[in-house]
Amino acid sequence: MMRQTHFIREEQVRHLLTLPEAIMAVEAAFRDKAEGHAVMPPKLIVPLPGGDFRTMPAYLPRQNIAGVKVVNSHPANRAKGLPTVMALLVLIEPETGFPLAVVEATYLTALRTAAAGALSIRTFANPDAKVAALIGAGVQGRFQLLALREVLPRLQKVRIWSREEELAWQLHREMQPQLPFALEVCSRPEDAVRGAQVIVTATPSREPIVLNEWVSAGTHITCIGADAPGKQELDPALLKRARIFLDDLAQGMESGEVNVPLRQGLLKPDDILGELGEVLVGKKQGRTLPDDITVFSSTGLAIQDLACGAVLLRKLGVIG
Repeated sequence: MMRQTHFIREEQVRHLLTLPEAIMAVEAAFRDKAEGHAVMPPKLIVPLPGGDFRTMPAYLPRQNIAGVKVVNSHPANRAKGLPTVMALLVLIEPETGFPLAVVEATYLTALRTAAAGALSIRTFANPDAKVAALIGAGVQGRFQLLALREVLPRLQKVRIWSREEELAWQLHREMQPQLPFALEVCSRPEDAVRGAQVIVTATPSREPIVLNEWVSAGTHITCIGADAPGKQELDPALLKRARIFLDDLAQGMESGEVNVPLRQGLLKPDDILGELGEVLVGKKQGRTLPDDITVFSSTGLAIQDLACGAVLLRKLGVIG
């Protein structure tokens, strides 16, 4: 009998994959990477008019899955009625190269990014944090709010700032009914950041938004937005104060939150302490003192997509 490639639509992904499952899958992928059980060439970024697209290949031997994701980033798409980020994931059987599935992976991409954010907060942040700040109110902002709900049980308030204040209010109206903590829209980023114990940045900015003097000792910052060369969201002086961890050293130095200050000589490679996965498996120490400022820069890894894709295939009975 001829084998068939499965086509998994966005609605199926939403139905089959939960955020807690994505967090578990992404953690396993990060641990595999830190222990040398992942093959992941650097993502290739192709510039396009108005944005770019990236190809992201990987192989996870322990999960017996390989594949490649193709994903775009077009910041002006909202005005055209399209998502900023859209993706397809091709999942491949390692033994034969047979294409097991093609997955509509826009929702999966948002979920696995939120999962990395949740993992970083669980790993680095004060677990009793009561106030958080969200800088950026796009699609990823929604998912990062859900991530905060998963990992900070004592959270009381999240302050939101967006360059487009109406977007922040839309986010407030849409998400407040789903959340056990209060949402507050701020008109200045400083108002959102000052006094927050956890800060999440999720913008396409190419200049610092979060300034050093606003951030208190003991704060954890998860940086989602800087995922291509030239992007940055944090004041380099703030990075100099922080214990910095990346999802992947090579990719993160090239295109993550540290890429601009590294090129400018404001940071040195030695200022970056390691990867989140290394902290998860005990190879590196994350927070050492209550007053440490910690920063996690998430550029998005193909292994996150594969691990979440493997959850879908197991639920559908495509793989064991």
